[in-house]
This record gives sequence, structure tokens and C-alpha cells, in this order.
Amino acid sequence: MAFGRRRRADKPAEEPERTTDERAEAADAETEAETEAPAKETGSGSGPWDSQDSYPEMQRLDFGSLLVPVAQGLGFQVNFEATQVDEEGNPIDARPVAVLVQYGESAMQLQAFAAPKRSGIWDDVRRETAKDIQEQAGGQVQEGEGPFGPEMVAMVPAALTEEVLAEMPQEVREQIPQEFIDQGWAPQLIRFLGIDGPRWFLQAVVQGAAVQDEEQWQVLEDVLRNVVVIRGEHPMPPRELLELRVPKEFSEADEQQQQEEKVQTFDPFERGPEITEVR
Repeated sequence: MAFGRRRRADKPAEEPERTTDERAEAADAETEAETEAPAKETGSGSGPWDSQDSYPEMQRLDFGSLLVPVAQGLGFQVNFEATQVDEEGNPIDARPVAVLVQYGESAMQLQAFAAPKRSGIWDDVRRETAKDIQEQAGGQVQEGEGPFGPEMVAMVPAALTEEVLAEMPQEVREQIPQEFIDQGWAPQLIRFLGIDGPRWFLQAVVQGAAVQDEEQWQVLEDVLRNVVVIRGEHPMPPRELLELRVPKEFSEADEQQQQEEKVQTFDPFERGPEITEVR
């Protein structure tokens, strides 16, 4: 799930128009004035890390604002959001908006956002996300403490239509209790984690076996703990998504796949070329 910036009240008519940078700086200043409590600082012995920290050296993929560690058995995917569509509504251009880390039967989505200098946003984001899950998805939420502080687990009804079941691998389909198939939905557990850093907020959304399987979670926790966030120095409104890019390793892998399969075009919405696996 994603979240956006709250709408601001309309400005008085007499207020002069400001540039994007000026609006971002003003938003930062307004939030600072609300509280003097400093945001949680990373780099005190455990991550995730800010790019200005002395973080452990290891192999990482460069996604622009996120440096994500790689390890044996991990897979990576870049999720895209359409920025342009044709007359029929089909996407013709897109931007990367999230990094998906895959391990076994588990997946963890990573996104980094701008945040105020002197206050974190995870408490607000968590409340808003819980409200959306309860009111819009008809789900349930439970909060608790985790390795990175406050977190939340949600139970959301997942549809089990004939189309969904037909697309499932047979081994997955066989594990679904018949009562869930008969009622047409199954409970899906989703774990939400948030880390407030210096002028940034990192959100991790975990699905699959790692929500309950400690062994699979430990692998994803190690990844999250060693992520490096590159905030940049330019002003940004709070909750603005930090810019992501596709690592060069993905492009090289896609070029090789195109040569092998004689593919003429690259579609960023095709899942295959966007996945890189480290073995």
C-alpha cells in the first residue's frame, strides 16, 4: 500500500505564488515549528543507514535513493507506476516507485519518502494506513513492537475467484483450505514496518511466509537492516517519494535476455526483465 501527501488548505488569495522548492522549504519549516522532538537518528550501531553514516561495506544494488544489499537466494523487482497513457488507457510511460525484494515464498516492498527535519511521520502514516485497511478493505489491524520499533500487522480479505485460482501454481493452489475456496476469499496477512531517519522515512511492507515464518523473516530483516537511504540535499515536501532508478545490472540482464530471445522492445511492465536473482 502507498500513501500520499495530505491536501493543504487553500492559500489566501493575496499570498504570492511560490516555486516548488519554496513550497517544499515552507512545508519543512511548518512541520519543524509543530514539534522540536528530533527524528530518530540511524547509524547508532544498526541500520537502516543514512548515506552520511559509516555503514558496513557489502555488495548492494543501486536503486538511486536506495542501496539494497544482495545475498544468495534473493530476487529483486522494480515496480512501476504509469505516468502517461494512450487514448485507450494503456500505459506508454512509467516511473519506478518501489523495490520488491523476494526470498522463498516471501516478498518485501521498499519505498523511501522525504520527511521533516525534526519529526518523524511513521506514527501518522501507521494511523492512516490502519484506517484505510479497516474502512476501505474491510480488514483488521494489530499494532506491536518489532526490531525497528512500532509496527503493524493487517489481515486483509484476498479474493479467490476462478481467474485467480487458475493463475496460481498447482502447489500453491493445493495448500489453500477448501473452506476458503468455497467462500471465495482467504485472509491475507501483511506486515507494515516504518523507520524514521534524518529527513527521510523508509517503509517496508512484507507479504507471504515471512509474516509468520521466522527463518524467512530473518533473511528479509537482514536486508532491511542494511539498506542505505540517499536523501539528497534538495528541498522536498514531506511524503514525497524519493526518486528511484533501475540498476545497471537490470539493464545488462535485460539486454542479454533480449539477445537470447530476440526481443525487439523492452516493456517496463513485463515482470520478467525486471527481475534479477543472486544465487
